[in-house]
Amino acid sequence: MRKWGPLVAVCLGACILLVDVTIVNVALPSMARDLGASFASLQWVIDAYPLALAALLLAAGAFADRYGHRRAYVGGLALFAVASLVCGFAPDAGVLIAARAVQGIGGAAVFATAPALLLASCQGRDRGTAFGLWGATNGAAAAAGPLLGGVLTQHLSWPVTFWINLPVAVVAIVLTRRFMAADRLAAAGRKNRIDLPGAATFSVAAGALVYGLIRGSGDGWGSPGTLVSYAVAALVLVAFVVVEHRTARRGETPMLDLALLRNASFTGLLTGTLLLQASAFGCLALVSLWLQSLAGLAPIGTGLAATPLAAASFLVSAVAGGHIQRLSPRLPIGLGLLLVAAGMLLLRAGMTEGASATSLTWGLVVTGFGVGLATPVLVSAATSAVPRQRAGMAGGAINTAHQLGMTLAIAVLGAVFASNAATTLTDGELPHAADAADALASGQPNEVIASAPAGHREAAADLAHQAFAAGLDHVFLLSALAAAVGAVTVLLLVRPAPGSDPVRTSEAAGKASAPART
Repeated sequence: MRKWGPLVAVCLGACILLVDVTIVNVALPSMARDLGASFASLQWVIDAYPLALAALLLAAGAFADRYGHRRAYVGGLALFAVASLVCGFAPDAGVLIAARAVQGIGGAAVFATAPALLLASCQGRDRGTAFGLWGATNGAAAAAGPLLGGVLTQHLSWPVTFWINLPVAVVAIVLTRRFMAADRLAAAGRKNRIDLPGAATFSVAAGALVYGLIRGSGDGWGSPGTLVSYAVAALVLVAFVVVEHRTARRGETPMLDLALLRNASFTGLLTGTLLLQASAFGCLALVSLWLQSLAGLAPIGTGLAATPLAAASFLVSAVAGGHIQRLSPRLPIGLGLLLVAAGMLLLRAGMTEGASATSLTWGLVVTGFGVGLATPVLVSAATSAVPRQRAGMAGGAINTAHQLGMTLAIAVLGAVFASNAATTLTDGELPHAADAADALASGQPNEVIASAPAGHREAAADLAHQAFAAGLDHVFLLSALAAAVGAVTVLLLVRPAPGSDPVRTSEAAGKASAPART
């Protein structure tokens, strides 16, 4: 057990972090009913976690380098567990959103330190075996999330989807402290300082942008609050650029070396990563709401219906992951994005007024094939495209782009859905169409039907189906376009790194951060 104890500890940490991304989608309708949550609140319930994680991932890595990877890993797990406990006891959506953000803070520490712990604990052939098993665990966790969420929500309650994290985190902490060597702290110095101003400005800019996107959906894109949010995001983004530039000039390590963005391959990989995550996963929360509220599935059925994407992704990664590392990275990533675009178009074709859960199966499978083809290459490609001393930063930036892609997509696609659903309801002459669209997106179609006069409720039910189908139709189309843009960007910009060493690349990828999976 001493030999593999560190691997078990790291795999358990990966399980609860990655399951928590997908497990929540299935529980959304139950949360909406119990907490009286609006569609905007549900978006924040999903977005708060990846937004905090994306904003702090690079800073958490720097913190761990300075104060110790084992200490940061244990602290991150403890914080994640406490936040999970609060999530389950949340009396309203506001407390749940805040606790989800704290989960993201803890998750950033775990994501940023897990690979370094494996590298320090495993040697020789055991290291390759450990990373292979860790990657398989990540894929299995992503695949199990929807089904586990369905089982727990249907047979127990949605708070249990959070409380299940506690015993797993406790076991992981005990194993970490028992089997992993104590930290050797880095010497204090200018280069080891944590770029707190960079992390703060990046967090505020990303948060203001997401807030503006979600608020614009409800209040209108030209409303004062929406415009102020966009202005804050733009100004703070400029401040982030200035802070990072000055940090680099002082000889300190910035959160992101902006000079890396002049590297066409690295920029192409960042763009492709963000659009891959946005196009493949941004629509899943809405699909889950549709499956439970209008397709008539119970939570377990919803979990099973959503499983083909993650299962196909896991299968392709497991079978082809080692082989595609030998190819130029633009080929598997570009082809993967094209498959995601094709999968979204298949989902769009299946989303008709009378669609059922099986109408989505092939679209999810093809999307999963694309994700499984593109994902294993991203971190290794990024670390080989930059100077050796920036490999860790490059890998962390790729994982940040993954989380940010999910966050932005949920806000953008939610706005697209609400707008098109409201248009359909307005054309159907349903009173208070905007409020009805919000109720529909929150998984509460009965409110839409009840708002119609008594003699027209059957027609209102048909209209609700039409509105949801119209909203998802545009969501799938936009997702397909995003994936196609990502594919073209990767195929045009990404080139093999001259003289890249596959061994160095794979080890640097491991040091960088956790695999960018969902």
